[in-house]
Amino acid sequence: MKIASIDIGTNTVLLLIAEVSRKLKTIRPILNKYEMPRLGKDLIPGGQIKEEKIIVLYNVLEKYKNIIEQEECETVLINATNAFRIASNAKSIADQIKVKFGFDVNIIDGATEAKYSFLGAISSFDKGKEYLVIDIGGGSTELIFGSINKIKFKKSFGFGVVSLAEKFFVHNPPTLSEVQDILNNTKVQLNEITDTIPKNPTTIAVAGTPTTLSCIKQNLKEYDENKVEKSIITYAELNDMIYTLSKITSNRIKELYGKVVEGREDVLLPGALILKTLSNLLQLDKFFVSGRGIRYGAVINYLEKNG
Repeated sequence: MKIASIDIGTNTVLLLIAEVSRKLKTIRPILNKYEMPRLGKDLIPGGQIKEEKIIVLYNVLEKYKNIIEQEECETVLINATNAFRIASNAKSIADQIKVKFGFDVNIIDGATEAKYSFLGAISSFDKGKEYLVIDIGGGSTELIFGSINKIKFKKSFGFGVVSLAEKFFVHNPPTLSEVQDILNNTKVQLNEITDTIPKNPTTIAVAGTPTTLSCIKQNLKEYDENKVEKSIITYAELNDMIYTLSKITSNRIKELYGKVVEGREDVLLPGALILKTLSNLLQLDKFFVSGRGIRYGAVINYLEKNG
């Protein structure tokens, strides 16, 4: 049985096509696609997703629908996150998607997003252990700590790479004070985790920031899931990349690192700074990298409920 899972985020729209077994509850990825329409550009709570961004979203979904039909998927799961949570025109966009493509868009809350991120991230790791999963999105950041049997901490924080870049970065490259402002702001918002999450837990960072950093570390110009999944970034390596990224313009970042940073060249540094803040608060010496986030977790959740 084939399932399509689409994750509509603040910065990206991701598609997973997977062969699944209801009986064994296994997932075999067949195809992954990603586009970066940045729906959350200049979006504030209660504001509207811009018309030009909606058109780009429809174009992406048209492309994905063709792929889904070619792959003869039996089920299509679509989950929308922070941009749809905060936009006043989200429901009307979801209604139009239903009319245009026949897709039901599920606008998930932060807790569900965190759950899906956790399920997806640990799917390629030993299920018997406790993990901290970090999911850095465009408009929110989810932290989940625990095991498959018991989640001890789960929270969605209202900042992400796009919102931080738009709020704090005025210059390109940013000034030292702008970089420090992000570190200070995220530290204040994340400080509560030190009461619940132990120091230096086994940590998995999912989504575009860590996967892109892993590509940069490995000098990959094209995304290679086999090389990125379960790769490791140390605290020292993270700091080295932050130093480099903070000294050059977003255009220079794109020139240096190629296709893997396209659409993310101006928001990669804020994501790396979030990882630095978390590393400082929890004394992380390293973290694992995974590309298996919400779209994988949504499939796992579906199999658990429909097995």
